[in-house]
Order: sequence, then C-alpha cells, then structure tokens
Amino acid sequence: MKKIIIPIDFSEHSEYALKTAAKLAVKNDSELLALHMLEMSDIMLTASDGLQNQKAAFFLQLAEQKFEDFLKKDYLKDIKVTPIIKHFKVFSEVNDVAQKHDADLIVMGSHGASGLKEFLIGSNTERVVRNASIPVLVVKNHVNDVNFDVVVFACDFSEEAISSYLKAKQMFDKVDTKMYIVNVNLPNDRFMSSLEVEKKAVNFFTKAEQNLDKMDDVFYVSDYSVEEGVLNCANKIGADLIILPTHGRKGLAHFFEGSISEDVANHSTLPVMTFKI
Repeated sequence: MKKIIIPIDFSEHSEYALKTAAKLAVKNDSELLALHMLEMSDIMLTASDGLQNQKAAFFLQLAEQKFEDFLKKDYLKDIKVTPIIKHFKVFSEVNDVAQKHDADLIVMGSHGASGLKEFLIGSNTERVVRNASIPVLVVKNHVNDVNFDVVVFACDFSEEAISSYLKAKQMFDKVDTKMYIVNVNLPNDRFMSSLEVEKKAVNFFTKAEQNLDKMDDVFYVSDYSVEEGVLNCANKIGADLIILPTHGRKGLAHFFEGSISEDVANHSTLPVMTFKI
C-alpha cells in the first residue's frame, strides 16, 4: 500500500479519515494524497473577463492557504503528504485522481445516516464507492487501531464475488488478520435451505481457493435484511472492520442491491471497506 488518497472538505469527519490514513501510512510506509475539491462555477473558471479571473485566483489562493493550514497536524510529521486541489466537486472523479496517481486505497470520512458533513453530502460516499476501481475505506469516527485483527467479509457465494474476496484476502493475509465470511439468508423469495447455502459455499471456495479450508470460518446468518445480518454478526464476533464487495457503476452484487452498502456504511459504528467486483 504505497499511496492513499483522502478527500478533504475541512470537516471533522474528513479529519477522522486523515488520521486513519496517517496511521495506515506509518504502518505501511505510504504516501498520503490529500485531495480537496474546490467548488467554483464553470463561469468563473472559464470567463475571459479580467475581474472574474482575479476572483478565481483569489478563491484558489484562499483554498490553498486553508488546505495548507489544515494539513499542519502533528500526526502527519514524518509522513509524506502531497496536497492536490481540483476545480470540481464531482465525487465520481475521485477515482480519476486515484488512477492518475496510482493510489492503492481511498479513505473517506462519513457523517453516517444523515449523510456527510458540509459538501460531503447526500450519496457522495456511494458515488465514490460505485466509481472506485480501488478499495474504499469509510470511517465515521476516530479509529484507534488500524491493525484490523478481525474482519468480516459479507458474501453471497456468487462466482462474481470471488475476485473481491481474493483481493481482500490478499490484502489482509499480509498482516495476519483473521477474516471471517458472513452469509445472510433472508426470509423472502431468495431464501435457501442450509444444504443449498452450503453447496454454494463449497462451489465458491473450490473455485476461489481450490480447497475448503475457509469453510470453518463461515457464519451463516438468518435475518430480516442483509444490513442487519452483517452488522449483528460483526458485533457478535467483535470485528474491527466490515468488507463489502461492490459492482461499482452497475450496483451491488446479488443481494448487495440498491443502497445496502450505503446502509451498512451509514449505520455501522465500524469502519467499512469496499472492494470492486
């Protein structure tokens, strides 16, 4: 993990993300890419009028100074921090910046169920998740420990989830993390018997691992929603992190449809990480 990108809006929650990213940087000897997206109208940016150009330059200078002051943190000492200012606030473009700089992870601060503070509002976290080709870590509060000793990977045992599972496993195998898999069975038309679920699990691990060693690390949960099942299981086993696979622009895989990833991220007190399928 050589480069970590953090969208910054100067809010308390983006500082939670920055602090978390700093701890990851110390642990992995990573560079931090602090990204601020400056909201300036197209008219101001493209106008040929001299006064408009002066205004644009003035606001840019103010933003740069505020950004510089925001990054003067004791916990950033001895960490390489690269500030980046972009003249847009389209959060789908965070991935473009991440790809341009070859980043390995995006860390975002979330305000939770009421949305993200200030201009991190509405479904911006979901937009970043759906457009990100790299993992996204969403945090809502101060994260004491980034070792993530125990994590849960929410999985429907579909073949398309194998790629996300392997990416997550590769990342956390390196740090000796215990990763459990949680499968949620719902009381609707997708309900499956225990035998049917186990057959899917056998097929999944056979294709993903060529063995069934991880079958012992699966939690089979019955609940009224995927969100409740994942959160209840994570709390029960004392997890430090929840991992979700996502289809990105195409929506969430199988039972991860609609706003499940956003719901989990909003209502979880734990950090949530997504891996694109």
